[in-house]
Amino acid sequence: MQLDLNLLTALDALLEEGSVAGAAARFHVTAPAMSRSLGRIRKATGDQILVRTGRHMAPTPRALAMRTEVHALVQQAHHLLSARPELDLTTLERVFTVRWHDALTTACGTALVAAVHRQAPGVKMRLTVEPGHDTPELRRGEVDVASSAGPPSLPDIRHRLIGQDRIILAVRAGHPLIEGPVTVERYAAADHVTVSRRGSLRDRVDDALAALGHERRVIVSAPATDTALQLARDADVVVTLPEAVTRSARDQLGLTMLPLPFDLPPVPLYLLWHQRYDDDLAHTWLRNTATQTLQALFVTPPTPDQ
Repeated sequence: MQLDLNLLTALDALLEEGSVAGAAARFHVTAPAMSRSLGRIRKATGDQILVRTGRHMAPTPRALAMRTEVHALVQQAHHLLSARPELDLTTLERVFTVRWHDALTTACGTALVAAVHRQAPGVKMRLTVEPGHDTPELRRGEVDVASSAGPPSLPDIRHRLIGQDRIILAVRAGHPLIEGPVTVERYAAADHVTVSRRGSLRDRVDDALAALGHERRVIVSAPATDTALQLARDADVVVTLPEAVTRSARDQLGLTMLPLPFDLPPVPLYLLWHQRYDDDLAHTWLRNTATQTLQALFVTPPTPDQ
């Protein structure tokens, strides 16, 4: 019979994703279209490949046996058929999706977009919000680069340490905490705001305080860093957050920075991407540009008399 080699890539996606919907999302086709491809694969192989088990689908024994070989064949085909021309940024047309923490997007999203547009005017960008937990978006190719406060848990996700940010306090001018030394007791006695998309009124700061025998009073949870900083500007609340990443936003709101009165480990900042883009010249350019933009946050600004 005449074989359609496109079915090989569809089979690879189906076996890796374990679902018709996941494979369809990777190829940017509809689920019915991918379901038809699965039907053709079943006819060609004489095997069901994926079978329904409750709400999920499971690979058949034959599918499990061929999965590694299928993936290797697809990767080899890509290698053979993919030329590596010189990257011409002036003619590059591509859409990149960057998923960063909201504070990062506020701090340097504009700088990243400007740098990308200046070098590659044909490139379009999507800036999306970091979900706060591991997602398969990098593996599915829906996100090109992401930010994280820790290294990835998945072996096929690459990472690069950008820097480490110390934790500080931000309060409005005239906040009572400004008058006098900031002690653990005075800090714990103040009203606080946390940053949590899920509305949590507790974070690692509370664990550190509990170890010291103290408990702070959190009166509100904000869904984003910008919201928390605006609350700190308009009310006598303390927001505890990374220093470098929020420097620009704090300065714009006229907030005062105070030291944290106890030890708390710095927050690392990682850039993440999927290994499929390791040799992609355009993607390499994007993540290098993103790295330079993010690293600028950790450069100590000069004092007025310098």
